[in-house]
Amino acid sequence: MSLTPLTPRQRLARGLKYTAVGPVDVTRGVLGLSADSAQATAAELRRRYRSGRLRRELAAAQETLAQELAAVQEAVSSLPEAVTGARVRNRRRKRLVTIGVGVGVVAVGAVTFSIVRRSMKPEPSPLPPSVEVTPKP
Repeated sequence: MSLTPLTPRQRLARGLKYTAVGPVDVTRGVLGLSADSAQATAAELRRRYRSGRLRRELAAAQETLAQELAAVQEAVSSLPEAVTGARVRNRRRKRLVTIGVGVGVVAVGAVTFSIVRRSMKPEPSPLPPSVEVTPKP
């Protein structure tokens, strides 16, 4: 490989090319680093925000859980009184439920009977018969 000396025109073109490309590369590199840095900073801020929000949500959930536990303890402590009062109401409720179920079964039976009876009757065709009704001897 022999090196041929550059002509002044080639030397000028090469110098201008690298002179123009050099600052462009530097600018692109700086912008790329700035964009990467901004993206990393935004990701860290999002992570910190989520972590803080998660901490707040966890504290709120613990407080709600404590309130629910207190309500359950109160309900359990008043359970014997509620059971004695509910026995009388429970008999009435059972009777009403039994009557309601009976009426429902009779209604479903009536509807089923009606549907089955209708489906057994053939529907008349609006078209004339395809075969002669009166046979010829």
